[in-house]
Amino acid sequence: MELTYLLNSGFMVRKGRTLLLFDDYDDPSGAGDRAIDGGDFDRLYIFVSHAHFDHFGTHIRAYAHQTTRYIFSSDLRRTKRVKMFPQNNIVYMKRYTEWSDEHLHVWTYDSTDVGVSFLVELDDGARIFHAGDFNWWHWSGDTDENRRLAEKIFLRQMARLKNLEADIAFFPIDGRLEDSQELGAREFVGQTDVKSLVAMHRVGYERWRPSKKFFGGREPIPTWAPTVPGEFRLFVDGEFISKKK
Repeated sequence: MELTYLLNSGFMVRKGRTLLLFDDYDDPSGAGDRAIDGGDFDRLYIFVSHAHFDHFGTHIRAYAHQTTRYIFSSDLRRTKRVKMFPQNNIVYMKRYTEWSDEHLHVWTYDSTDVGVSFLVELDDGARIFHAGDFNWWHWSGDTDENRRLAEKIFLRQMARLKNLEADIAFFPIDGRLEDSQELGAREFVGQTDVKSLVAMHRVGYERWRPSKKFFGGREPIPTWAPTVPGEFRLFVDGEFISKKK
């Protein structure tokens, strides 16, 4: 798989002749534009996990003629922006639902904020998890009551995700959470069977590297924490490989 960082939680994934865009709200490097204008793909699926401005950019409507399906969280129905898109080519998904065609299968899970998270399985069996804004949002300045509620909501959802299998998982490791920024990702990696982890939702923060306690004595998995729009990795044989395009 070829992975390109767009911005925030936005990523482009290429696998064979299939192109996937996740939460592409802005594309400062123009990587998505170049890939789509180049036309070197047979299928394009565009995923939006929820309607927050930093996950849903209306510029993706320009890709309508090349898009196989827009796969949107159902909360986007209530936005004015979604009316700009061809409605007959949108699949709206609520939490805990499934959708498939002959090339991929999509499952949705809940978020601890708004919208959904996605698990996508391609026709060759490759599996990608994109968390959207699902995370353990433990804010240092919050009340004890709110922090306990955030923990309860997160762990309740983790019970549904336990033992989930994916080749690549995109998950927030948000620097605004300070000392708690790894909390959700650490729990997620510990309770699932994901083979690699990509950190997201880190605009303006330095490159993340797992702390000594992150894997908790378990076997480490490959990680990647992009910082520069357009940053690229090739994911092959379970490793992230830097490569100039």
